[in-house]
Amino acid sequence: MSTHSESPLDRLWKEYASAFRDFDDITLGRWLSQTLSQLAGHSWRLSHPLLGAYRLAAQLAHERQIWLKRTATPPSAYQESTCCRAPLLPLFTRDIVDAGLICQHCGDTCVPFDDIPMELQAEVRAWAQKYSPLHAVAHWDDAQRKKCGSYDGAMDDAADDVEELLATAGRDIVHKFLDAYPAIVWEDQDECLEVRPEDIEL
Repeated sequence: MSTHSESPLDRLWKEYASAFRDFDDITLGRWLSQTLSQLAGHSWRLSHPLLGAYRLAAQLAHERQIWLKRTATPPSAYQESTCCRAPLLPLFTRDIVDAGLICQHCGDTCVPFDDIPMELQAEVRAWAQKYSPLHAVAHWDDAQRKKCGSYDGAMDDAADDVEELLATAGRDIVHKFLDAYPAIVWEDQDECLEVRPEDIEL
């Protein structure tokens, strides 16, 4: 793909990823396994710098099929994901009801919503049902925008409410997943509504 079609941020992340490209397969696998040990027992913001580094290394490991080659042994607490057979490190997003939990290694669904622990499904579904119409404001068509009177005001209100919902997820919901998984990552931004990680106060 031409670099002209990439955003400056995409090019920057490619530059960051180059640090891991110098790792051989064994070194990369060991780095990932050691980092997984450090991640265990906590819920992590997607924007956390350690998660950013892990995600870059994990994507490279997926390209090289590190986990299939068994060049490193992941911590025993992490079960194998069904999507790509990497250690299961799930991501909680606003699309959880439709997409389930997302794999940090391959980007596919690693835990369908129906496979999430039953005791969490009702709470998560209720949270997602509040979130969905707020996120949809960013994607209103012209008729919807005109109907509301002040679209800028509607966007601001939706962003404020989403900040609260993301904080609720980070503070009150995602840590409950630690009963089922050794670590979990949660999405702490909404680019469509211009909600940034620093806007989410726990």
